[in-house]
Amino acid sequence: MLATIRLLLVDDHPVMRAGLANLLASEPGFDVAGQATDGLQGVRLWQELRPDVCLLDITMQGIDGIETLRRIRAADPTARVVMLTSSEAPEDLAQAVAAGALGYVTKNVEHDELVQAIRSAHAGRPVISSDMQLVAAQGSPAAPSPAARLTPREEEVLDLLREGFTNNEIGRLLGISTRTAKAHVAAVIEKLDVVDRTQAVARGYELGLLRTSTSRYPRLRP
Repeated sequence: MLATIRLLLVDDHPVMRAGLANLLASEPGFDVAGQATDGLQGVRLWQELRPDVCLLDITMQGIDGIETLRRIRAADPTARVVMLTSSEAPEDLAQAVAAGALGYVTKNVEHDELVQAIRSAHAGRPVISSDMQLVAAQGSPAAPSPAARLTPREEEVLDLLREGFTNNEIGRLLGISTRTAKAHVAAVIEKLDVVDRTQAVARGYELGLLRTSTSRYPRLRP
């Protein structure tokens, strides 16, 4: 049986929010614990309800979604927040990830992909919707600095980070020890000048290091 995932929806568009609530409430294992009409209410409800995952719009009246995200993360650094937005701007993706978003999904996403994104975020895996992966890959970022040039092995590791694999799983897939896999992950994070795996994945798309949503590796089974 799937564990119940308690959700907080933050969106100032009532029709969108109501439709999303109805859609997710009908999904097995999901419980819409709260709905907020703006960022301030979203921060307050996060503190009161402590949901498992928050779906947060970017463009809202009052404080926007990025600032709302910052305040939620300031109140709870473990908060798992997925931006659910109509914005396909690479700069919004970059700002969201920098502010601590675990995921970025556009509102034209298919139902199944949204459900999977929520489950991935609940499991602590970073997630970027397929359309945003293409936007980031097709962008025109500045050329990477020498420090951002990854070795072929580090590029493999970055690809596996995009898939949400743990250090142990990366080691098993690449035929190396968990300790070596951890060292490669640390090197990727340092070279890309980011602070965690989620930001490394987003930076990878910005730099054109990740260009496809198709995994080259099978999902490991327990």
